[in-house]
Amino acid sequence: MALDTVIAGLGNPGPRYERTRHNAGFLLVNALAAAHGIGLRQERHGALLGDGTIAGRRCLLVLPQVFMNRSGESIRRILCYTGLDAGSLVVVHDDLDLPLGRLRLRRGGGAGGHRGVASILEHLGDPAFTRLKIGVGRPPEGVPAEAYVLQEFAAGDRDALREVLARGAAALEVLLGRGLEAAMNACNPAPPREAP
Repeated sequence: MALDTVIAGLGNPGPRYERTRHNAGFLLVNALAAAHGIGLRQERHGALLGDGTIAGRRCLLVLPQVFMNRSGESIRRILCYTGLDAGSLVVVHDDLDLPLGRLRLRRGGGAGGHRGVASILEHLGDPAFTRLKIGVGRPPEGVPAEAYVLQEFAAGDRDALREVLARGAAALEVLLGRGLEAAMNACNPAPPREAP
């Protein structure tokens, strides 16, 4: 079975950042890997890699081991190595504009202020990849966004985090098995219905 999808979780390497909000992408891809018995142990192209079959599709799971704002360097090298293009890439990352517990799946678009996504856009020159955004909420008044995303999830948020990681992994399984529209319906909020 030929490799047809690269799923990259964004984060910062090392134990200092392991449980921080900015590493939500790492956490979700690790959860997906664990659910499917895929080891993320192979070190190549500036990343930890593991390949396996999910929903009948052969995937390469990727955790770049460069800092967030250089993620695109590693991902470009991986796509060159696999011979795949941006349309075969799924990027999983944190999002300040979504509340904790919310997911949003979309294809294309800009960086939305996310430095890891900006790096990928810069290095690929093609916005056609799919993004799974994991809400981490806005920082409290007076806390800079850069500091907030590098803090660990609060103890009171951990149940919500576990639940959203499970739903995010399930959304990726739907994406691989049934396509983007079905996966978007599974995880994006429905628009509010207008009153009659």
